[in-house]
Amino acid sequence: MLKSFSKFIKKLNIKSGHLITLLTLYFGIILNLSLWRFVLSHIELNFGGILFLSSFVLLILSLLYIVFSLIVLPYITKPLVSTLLLISGGVNFLMFRFGAYIDVDMLRNTFETTAREASDFFTVSFILVFILTGILPALLLIFSNIKYDSLRKEVKRRSVFSIVFLLLAVILSLFVYKDYASFMRNNREFRKLVNPGNYIYAAFRYVESIYTVEKQLVHIDEEAVHAPYKDDLVTVIIFIVGETARAKSFSLYGYEQETNPLLAKQDIIAFQEVGACGTSTAISVPCMFSDKTRKDFKVGEAKYTENLIDLAKQSGYDIIWLENDDGCKGVCERVYTENMKETGNQEYCDERYCKDEVLIYDLEDRLKKIKKDTFLILHTMGSHGPSYYRRYPDEFKKFTPTCDTADIQKCSKEEIVNTYDNTIAYTDYIISSTIDTLNKFPFESGVMYVSDHGESLGENNLYLHSLPYQIAPKEQLQVPMILWMSENMKTWDYIDYDCVKKEAGTKVYSHDNIFHSIIGLLEIKSKLYDKNYDIFSPCRTKELIEYSE
Repeated sequence: MLKSFSKFIKKLNIKSGHLITLLTLYFGIILNLSLWRFVLSHIELNFGGILFLSSFVLLILSLLYIVFSLIVLPYITKPLVSTLLLISGGVNFLMFRFGAYIDVDMLRNTFETTAREASDFFTVSFILVFILTGILPALLLIFSNIKYDSLRKEVKRRSVFSIVFLLLAVILSLFVYKDYASFMRNNREFRKLVNPGNYIYAAFRYVESIYTVEKQLVHIDEEAVHAPYKDDLVTVIIFIVGETARAKSFSLYGYEQETNPLLAKQDIIAFQEVGACGTSTAISVPCMFSDKTRKDFKVGEAKYTENLIDLAKQSGYDIIWLENDDGCKGVCERVYTENMKETGNQEYCDERYCKDEVLIYDLEDRLKKIKKDTFLILHTMGSHGPSYYRRYPDEFKKFTPTCDTADIQKCSKEEIVNTYDNTIAYTDYIISSTIDTLNKFPFESGVMYVSDHGESLGENNLYLHSLPYQIAPKEQLQVPMILWMSENMKTWDYIDYDCVKKEAGTKVYSHDNIFHSIIGLLEIKSKLYDKNYDIFSPCRTKELIEYSE
């Protein structure tokens, strides 16, 4: 069989003009299935719609023909085009299967992900499709014999065909100009589905964001100090960073499945409407700890700019960051950090992941050692997909049937949702256990849980997260935010807890509120503090020191 294949490959001859046409059709149709699915779902299939679709297809094919006319050249065709085939094959799968859009943020997620996180996507389906649509075409190209005409003939033929195809597309578009104008105006995100242009453009943007940023650390407030109310209590705040938890799946917010049985029994506050800063960890985590609002936040600058964690450390707090996800995205680089995977805890960790209990199994012992004000951050694995079934132990398999594979397209909607809901029930246990443990100590203490972003579970044929913010559904943008305070904190931070609970049920919040609210709880005097973003400010019975002096 291998000999027959080898003989076939050796006899594979193709003229350069035919290769350009084949590449144009293959990239334009097969590797752009997500684009055509998007277009078909946003037009009406009447006479005008069909005319618009025909014109649009011809336009995309014309542009691809021009591109391949420029790069199908001796010596560079095989390495360059085979690389495009491989990348485009993988991109095509992610866009079509998960409804992903490829932009600079998605590319940032790709480059900043870890091997263990990326391995979840190497399912049987992905490998088979990647072999068929990426590897095999690339191999055929590499082993084929491309025949070129003279330079003059090549330039003449390619120029003529490029001009003719482009003119046809432009002429046809004139008959549906209004449809073009409407489609382009209302569906700008379609550009992030055009393969391979989407990831090539995103790559340039990503490189630009890296090399145009000032790489010296920016100090945000060198005069910030701890200015506490007068009491003799040690302050301990535990901030739990959730992962991929959407508010829609929390029974605290009215969800039909009881995913929060333990927190429902706690004296907690569930903020009813909270918006995420982004739809991916790479953006949301640094953004929620930044002093910038979502509109002003720039992820490229955040890596070289101090944040809430730095300000707390500068003000005298002991900072402990416990990491159980795939990195803090630069937020914890300058503070004490423990990576849970490196602890070798065999009770909660396997060769790839740790269950989130690894963050709290020795919490009581940690708290016993605390002698000064401490800010403890738990970065959870939470509900990270697509391997939802790996995120919780067997005893939390509460909702069945489940989807016990990373290849979630093989599962029913019910199985996917049940498996995801089990991760939320496990998160409920983690938060509630943290509260119970902290409540044993006479600290001035509090627990706040906020998820970085939400998740799509098949709604509108969308899965996972990371859609462009402008078009992301509420499932990816609406996140849970939960608060618990000890009686000592309510008393000595002069906070009317019932007032906060009432406000939480009626007001709209976002990650923009976190920086200022936590600064207030930590009682840090800073020029950056804005009481308008502090969720506790309207409910304080005594002003913070920086406003009372």
